[in-house]
Amino acid sequence: MNTLFWLIVAGLILIALAMLVPALLTKQLPVDDGHQQRNIKIARQRLTELKQQLQEGALTQTQFDEQYAELQLILSDDIESAVHTPASKSRGRWVIPLLALLLPCLSLFIYLMLGDANALNKIELQANQTKAAENVAQMIAKLEQRLQQQPEDIEGWKMLGRSYSYLQQYQQAAEVYAKLYASQPQDSDVQLQYANSLAMSRGGRMSGEPEQLIDLVLQKHPDDDNALWLAGVARAERGEYRQAKQYWEKLAGLLPAGSESLPQVRQMLAALDAELAKQAGAVPAIEIPLRVELDPALKNLPAADSTVFIYAQALTGPKMPLAIARKQLADLPLELVLNDSMAMQADTHLGNYQQLRIVARVSQSGQAATQPGDLIGSVEISQPFAAQTARILINQAVE
Repeated sequence: MNTLFWLIVAGLILIALAMLVPALLTKQLPVDDGHQQRNIKIARQRLTELKQQLQEGALTQTQFDEQYAELQLILSDDIESAVHTPASKSRGRWVIPLLALLLPCLSLFIYLMLGDANALNKIELQANQTKAAENVAQMIAKLEQRLQQQPEDIEGWKMLGRSYSYLQQYQQAAEVYAKLYASQPQDSDVQLQYANSLAMSRGGRMSGEPEQLIDLVLQKHPDDDNALWLAGVARAERGEYRQAKQYWEKLAGLLPAGSESLPQVRQMLAALDAELAKQAGAVPAIEIPLRVELDPALKNLPAADSTVFIYAQALTGPKMPLAIARKQLADLPLELVLNDSMAMQADTHLGNYQQLRIVARVSQSGQAATQPGDLIGSVEISQPFAAQTARILINQAVE
């Protein structure tokens, strides 16, 4: 299309030159200066004769005035033309080569400044996209009619949902996937498509039901590419950049070397690293005051030297403890402060999270992993964590 465009431009310039050059080449008609001079000379001789006849009495004054006025009228055109300079035969021809050079150059310069050489390609692309959208719209109309007659066609419903997503009609897509999810709650692909469509229909926000659906998929399929990507997006949206990084680093490790998605994942990881670097010097030290108590109603308590694990974990996402303290059952009730110095990893900052779950667990075996028979209690807290003391009541037994 670019070649055609420039051929059209060249043709238009040639047409412009073809209209201007002939006009400049047109010859001017020469003025007959000799004829004018002869007429003037004759007029002067005639005027001399009239004056002589007036003196001799051959003409009266009235006759002289009439013939003199007639002579002036006849020669008025010749006398007027005589004062004009004749036109040159080569007048304006020097403009032709200058115009032939400047017209194309000036036109090209103006177009490059104001125009778009890819305009034809863009118009063609837009036309193709419009045509494709029209074809999809027609297909959707037919598919909807068929699904009214065959509502049990699961693949048809999936195609309808994908079609709505292609047209960016995310609310309609979410409604379709909601029906599919209700009939096939174990279909991971349906869950992820439902989560994505629902989020897009809300302006891209992943919080709430979309994030919950993604977490459900990750629980069943921890290596699902789409689930890892969406989970990272959801955590990054909430400012939990470390958890987002964990998801995307795992995704980067699962993608093949030649994957088209791998560069994008690495780019997003670099952006997360930049955000974490900013936060490293800006996150204030967080101290979470706690009071841990044992429900008096509990019976058959373990030994007094049983280990009590008190730890903070993210409210959503991986349940690995962020910071942990170890006490004994004999120490209860007790008050303590949980802070970054108790973090499981050196670069973990409790202040990076808006919501935390604080858990207190009595372990009869002394092991970090939860075992049946352990006693447990928990509480959920939100920023600012230091505003009040969080009270954890150990009141349940692990089955």
